[in-house]
Amino acid sequence: MIIEPIDDQEPRAMGTIPVRELHAASTKKTFFDPQVRTNIIDYSMEVESLATPDEVLNRLHDIVSKNTPIRVLGANRFPIKVGDWRRIELGKNSFVHRDVPRGWREEWTAFVRSGHCLGLMTARMCLAPLTWTEMTRMLNPIGIDRWPIDLSHKYGMRDGYVCPVGGRWVVVFWSPRLLDHSFTQQARSLLYMAASAAAVRLERLISYEGRRIDSRAYLTPREQSVLRHASFGQTIQQTAKALGLGEETVRSHFKKAQSKLGTFNRTHTVAEAMRDLLII
Repeated sequence: MIIEPIDDQEPRAMGTIPVRELHAASTKKTFFDPQVRTNIIDYSMEVESLATPDEVLNRLHDIVSKNTPIRVLGANRFPIKVGDWRRIELGKNSFVHRDVPRGWREEWTAFVRSGHCLGLMTARMCLAPLTWTEMTRMLNPIGIDRWPIDLSHKYGMRDGYVCPVGGRWVVVFWSPRLLDHSFTQQARSLLYMAASAAAVRLERLISYEGRRIDSRAYLTPREQSVLRHASFGQTIQQTAKALGLGEETVRSHFKKAQSKLGTFNRTHTVAEAMRDLLII
């Protein structure tokens, strides 16, 4: 590998470049300094000893905000029923860091409960973390879908980093400036590691409240089976034959599932069961 010449010097092979120059070049591209990197790694173990959700977020914020523009915004547990954002409760399954502007928190909470939350829905489907800028370019939101972006700018949040964890949590960071090329892959990976550790700890800390808030109907294995076959487009007769049951038995399972889910017909019952992740 050849390094570009500097000040008309001859190119030098990698092996002949002084170690101090290589170190300077690598340091220049580092988003987090060595101590912060160490602290982020240690946080992944330390977080298990933190006793409250506030402690989890406060400690993470104290680490990542040192000498960087990164700030902790908060963490949100996705509702079990896809799209049921009315179940978001601050302090129960949604947590906002204490330093986030109070006005933003109040406006955002009201907005999400109204059902317009493109960012959260996108985060739930994403396999990897991404910045707000990247999400905006991907979705090109307009109208009401763009409102959260304008709200963030109103309160000085220029960019952010969204970390979905296991399809159950999202941990979000924000920045007063754009996260450009200086926000390296190493920095992204370190933040995602810390966010994952935080989400695991939060899940343990709120497990009871999470189950209470996200309570859902219980379907028996047979009820799940007939709904699953119906979701494939099978008729009562085909479902009965596939499961080795009588047609009246299949109808009975449908009626029981419909009663539990509070639905109006078979199509509605199947759709509701899928939204609740009772069948897949």
